[in-house]
Order: sequence, then structure tokens, then C-alpha cells
Amino acid sequence: MIYLILSILASTAIFVVFKLFNRFKIHTLQAIVVNYITAATFGIFSYNSTVDVTTIINSTWFFGAIFLGFLFICVFNLMALTAQRNGLSVASVAGKMSVIIPVIFGLYAYDESLKFQKIFGIVLALIAVYLTAVKSKPEQSSKQGLLLPFLLFLGSGIIDASIKYFETAYVPKNGIPIFSATIFGFAGFIGLLILIYNRANKTFKFEGKNFFGGVILGAINYYSIIYLLKALQYNGLESSTLFTVNNVAIVMVSTLLGLLLFKESISKMNWLGISLAIVSILLVTLA
Repeated sequence: MIYLILSILASTAIFVVFKLFNRFKIHTLQAIVVNYITAATFGIFSYNSTVDVTTIINSTWFFGAIFLGFLFICVFNLMALTAQRNGLSVASVAGKMSVIIPVIFGLYAYDESLKFQKIFGIVLALIAVYLTAVKSKPEQSSKQGLLLPFLLFLGSGIIDASIKYFETAYVPKNGIPIFSATIFGFAGFIGLLILIYNRANKTFKFEGKNFFGGVILGAINYYSIIYLLKALQYNGLESSTLFTVNNVAIVMVSTLLGLLLFKESISKMNWLGISLAIVSILLVTLA
């Protein structure tokens, strides 16, 4: 349970860092690329054995890591595009409502328990996520279409379900750091290609603050994935329960931190969502 709590705190810290990026005018894509390179470096140094490229390439999870690395960079950019074109509330709801995908995957693939209390808790969790994230006065741009939110919903859900699948089927307990490092490494490589393309088209200007912002984000991002993977290895907690609690708690804590640290307004609907989130977490966990 401690790894789940640490994963929630680390994932929430990512939202706080993104909020600070906006305040300090940090270029998001450049910081994201540095973030992945930093996270990959953390994974390499955290690995207890000697890093052997041949062994990594021959690992059963290698192509899965490539797939996840591609998804990571795509979903991060989808998140940014959705927030810019459809609004922050839409991006938040689309990203966290995707919890339904790994939940269904866990129930189907691993024959996890499905009792009335858990079903009710999951449904309540989805309602809580929506109520917590939605704004009383939605941004004008939130009416521009459903394609980007749908792609963000799909991508976020596939990432969570894939992490569970590869962790269960292919990754040994001592292989989590190098598995994570490989994912981050490929995401960073794809990001570098994008930056090189931007440089060739003279739309690239790198500043030191983008580097430092990316390093801080990378450290937090690395541990958010490590703690999530370690939590998934705990036999006493089913993945459908874990992902529900994880995503709902992140939305709840992020909203409260927005109120405390950034003086964001929270409507009565948001407070209702936070209350339902607490109830849903208790229902799903105790089920």
C-alpha cells in the first residue's frame, strides 16, 4: 500500500510541476524530452546489475518498451494539445476517466473479482473524477470537438493496461528499473527527433530553465512509474482496485493542491466530486 500512496503523490507532483512550467514560461516539449532522458538515466543508475545492451534487446519485454515509449511521448503531447484546444478540465477528465480501460482489462485478462460493491465503487469513481475536474464555466474552446479528448482517453488507458500486462507477463522484480529506463529512453529519443526537426526548421530555441525544469520533472516521473510498478506487484491488491484508487486519488489530491498552492477556485460540484472520490476509494479498496 505504501507504494500506491507514493505513486499517487509522485503523479500528483507531476501536475504541480506542469503548473509551475506555465508560471515560469518553460517550453513544455523541450522539458518533456529532458524529462525522459533524466528518467532513463535514473533507471540505469538504479539497476543493480551491469547494463548490457544485448541483454536488453533480447529481453522479452524489449518491443513492449518501444511500444510504451512511443505511447508515452504521444500521450504527453496529446495532453498538452487537448488542454490548449479543449480546455484543462476536458484534458483532466479524458486522462483520468481512462481508468475504465485497465479496470476492464484486469477483470477480463486476470479473472479479478467483480462484486456489486466494486462495480458500484468504480461507477462512483468515474462520476467523482468528472465532478472533481469539471469547471462551472467551461472554457470556450472545450466545444471544439471530441477527437483529441477521445485519443487522450484511449492512449492513457492503453498505457495503464499495457504496463500491467508487461509487468505481469515479462518483467522480473529486479528488472523494473531497466524496463522503465528503456521506456523512457525510447520516449526521449523520439522527442529528440522532434526537436532536431524543429531545429532544422528554425523553430527551436533552447533555454537553461527548460533543462532544469525537465530534470525535476524527470526525477518525479521516474519514481511515479517505479512506485506504480511496485504497487502492481503486490499480490494483495487487484489491478482493477489499484488503478481505480490511483486515478481517483490523483484527481482529488491535485484539485486540493490547486486550491491550497495556486488559489484555484473549487465549486460546490468539485467538492461533491472530492467527497464521492473518498467514498469510492473506500468502497473499491474494502471490496
